[in-house]
Amino acid sequence: MKTLGLIGGTSWVSTVDYYKIINQQVNERLGGLNSAKILLYSLNFEEFKPPPDPKDWGPVADMLSSIAQRLANGGAECIVICANTPHIAADTVQQRIRIPLIHIADATAREIAKQKLSSVGLLGTKFTMEQLFFKERLSRLGITALIPGDMERDFIHSSIFAELAKGVFKHETKNKYLAIIEDLERKGANGIIFGCTEIPLLIKQTECKSPIFDTTLIHAKSAVDFALSDEIVAHQYD
Repeated sequence: MKTLGLIGGTSWVSTVDYYKIINQQVNERLGGLNSAKILLYSLNFEEFKPPPDPKDWGPVADMLSSIAQRLANGGAECIVICANTPHIAADTVQQRIRIPLIHIADATAREIAKQKLSSVGLLGTKFTMEQLFFKERLSRLGITALIPGDMERDFIHSSIFAELAKGVFKHETKNKYLAIIEDLERKGANGIIFGCTEIPLLIKQTECKSPIFDTTLIHAKSAVDFALSDEIVAHQYD
């Protein structure tokens, strides 16, 4: 079994789910008392403070790269960034480490492609909805991402940082999200990506007409696939 290097704390609320899902998946597949081999670096989200302009993400990329290198030096055989938004710096991090980084958008795109969907709604922070780092990886598999309007994007972004990342889940916030999802479905979305790892804690599949793509679950399962695979991939990064 390979050792996973998790970068969490963005937020700790969803990092808990990563740890739980990964260990549950390993145990389900191997049985007995098996659990995952994990090195977890949980950063202080208050210190993270992603800048509003993606052009200013250099220091964030430096910080994530430094953490990834520390995990690799400690024995991690891959890196899993436990949130969607920090993947804006994922390519930079990958360039600076000699172990694979399991990209959340790639894992999500593969799952959507399995269901043969070509148009999906994308919810997340404004970075995830508006920048290309997530949508481009969807487009590589022929998947178009539809995003909400300006006011709706502002609402989602604000609610993530003011509520969801703090473990606050309000009924009125859920209703607003469901209305946004219904609007995306009317505009042609055949599925909905929960592109923020806290959204699955607010809304469940049973509350949506279209299939949802829980990026936390998808990403965690992809990490387990890697951990339990006998395939040697390290040579690709020599």
